[in-house]
Amino acid sequence: MTSPALEQLAGRVRSAARVVARAPSSVRDDALRLAADLLEEERASLIEANRADLARAEAAGMVDAARDRLRLTDERVGGMAGGLRKVAALSDPVGEVTEGWVRPNGLRVTRVRVPLGVVGVIYENRPNVTSDAAGLCLKAGNAAFLRGSSSAIDSNRAVVALLRRAAVKAGLPEDAVALVEDTSHETALDFMRLRGYIDCLIPRGGQALIASLVEHATVPYVLDGDGNCHIYIDGAADLAMAHELAVNAKTHRFGVCNAVETILVHAGVAADLLPRLAASFETAGVEIRADERVRALVPDSVPALESDFATEFLGPVVAIAMVDDVGDAIEHIARYSSGHSEAIVTSDVATADRFVAEVDGAAVLVNASTRFVDGEELGLGAEVGISTQKLHARGPMGVKELTTSKWVVRGDGQVRR
Repeated sequence: MTSPALEQLAGRVRSAARVVARAPSSVRDDALRLAADLLEEERASLIEANRADLARAEAAGMVDAARDRLRLTDERVGGMAGGLRKVAALSDPVGEVTEGWVRPNGLRVTRVRVPLGVVGVIYENRPNVTSDAAGLCLKAGNAAFLRGSSSAIDSNRAVVALLRRAAVKAGLPEDAVALVEDTSHETALDFMRLRGYIDCLIPRGGQALIASLVEHATVPYVLDGDGNCHIYIDGAADLAMAHELAVNAKTHRFGVCNAVETILVHAGVAADLLPRLAASFETAGVEIRADERVRALVPDSVPALESDFATEFLGPVVAIAMVDDVGDAIEHIARYSSGHSEAIVTSDVATADRFVAEVDGAAVLVNASTRFVDGEELGLGAEVGISTQKLHARGPMGVKELTTSKWVVRGDGQVRR
């Protein structure tokens, strides 16, 4: 796709965004429900399109974790449809008055949620992101402008075609959801530079994508960054709970951003916990990279390099270190964390409260798996990404995070003196 052709498509999406912004919530919700129905009705054709992507990925030597993110199954298509229905059932954020007051001169001041406009999403592999992102954008009154990766192009085309059919059937413009089908690197850079067309850009992908966006983007963006997530197992932890949470957070799915990558274990419980934890990881095929104190208890583990504690493995590898108290754990997290999700396992309320207060992350969990840091799991219906920055949005981005605000001031002739 040439740059003029991309701009032409962007112009149509921007025109569609104005229509979506003023559409009643019932129309936007209808589009989501109709899209959910179509996903289920056309499930077989979606999975067939996905097989073509998977075949190319396997031939290209794509690693297992990445192919897992790419794969569509009956269950995952059903989950995509269910996600759209959950988003449709959420309250409409558009027009919500978030605060208001009356000034001494009689001016009535309110702050109201309004759509962002055109939300651009640039992402890798996962075709479920296509429906999640589009659904959330429409619910929040935005147009969804999508640019997926070449590895998922057949899947993305098939999903977007259904979303566009649903939009038209509900009474919205076809270009309320649009896919950039040219997956070249040059077009990706052009997409990041569509200032005046894209109001907010959200990336979902690895370090190379994020680095490229930071270097080249000229439109405002929200970073969906790395997930170097930690679990700290305190000296006052229930060890059976700690074992289950750590195994779940690492092995439930390897290639996701909310999987735990580093486990910090209090020295007082290490001898009781670590051999059992190591045995479970061995059964699950997880390689342990450990510091010297942990290796004394888990001699088959691999000596950890410092870089291992700063790595998002996205695979069957976990780093484990021993610490002497919660302060050491907090310092370790401050040094190596990517600011995504950090968890503590403890029965001591004061220790938990200190951890929550001092750890700087988009999400902090107490006695729960990091795998719960997900829009659907937290009750947002779905997410368009998990922001690891601090401006505008942080953590899972649901419908409210896809809006901005407008000041509305009503008077009866007041002038400033």
